[in-house]
Amino acid sequence: MALRFEILGRFNRARAAQLILPHYECQTPLFMPVGTQGTIKGLTTHQLEDIGCQIILGNTYHLALRPTSELIDELGGLHKFMNWPRALLTDSGGFQMVSLLHLADITEKGVTFQSPVDGKPMLLTPEESIQIQNRIGADIIMALDDVVKTTITGPRIEEAMYRTLRWIDRCIAAHNRPHEQNLFGIVQGGLDPVLRDICVRGLVKRNLPGR
Repeated sequence: MALRFEILGRFNRARAAQLILPHYECQTPLFMPVGTQGTIKGLTTHQLEDIGCQIILGNTYHLALRPTSELIDELGGLHKFMNWPRALLTDSGGFQMVSLLHLADITEKGVTFQSPVDGKPMLLTPEESIQIQNRIGADIIMALDDVVKTTITGPRIEEAMYRTLRWIDRCIAAHNRPHEQNLFGIVQGGLDPVLRDICVRGLVKRNLPGR
């Protein structure tokens, strides 16, 4: 495990804490700006440091398309690629199941996208998502989950929740850098408290760093 989480103070249900990651000691709660393709538009990394930014989110799906995770790895990882000394988090690419649903086909194997760049099909499996994120090198990496809109009800929500738990096991098995990168799971179950509780308990049982 490559993190430590220390609670520094509480007030009712609120808490202040310190999240110690490989590249930075973050004070929580915090704001995490989105740098989809390795950059925050309109700001330099030095400016981000000056205003107290502690961690940036990168998008696995878009980074895999351009400039590619292989190139980022050759250049020493995303921290060096974007000249950012503090913490990074990459998502799994799964959110594109919702945002690019018209371009995606979801099966037990993974998600097949039609690339918005060149129109070619791209299969994102739990294993491939983790391998891409291992090459990118963020402090926190997210497991691929079956993402559905929270407004959806019925069998599809239950299907997504149980598939998310099956996929987390594949993500854990594929993760090659557990002592350098922290794998976090994602809770599915829509707005159904029973399904969400099942998912939470399933993730906690797997003893992930981000449990």
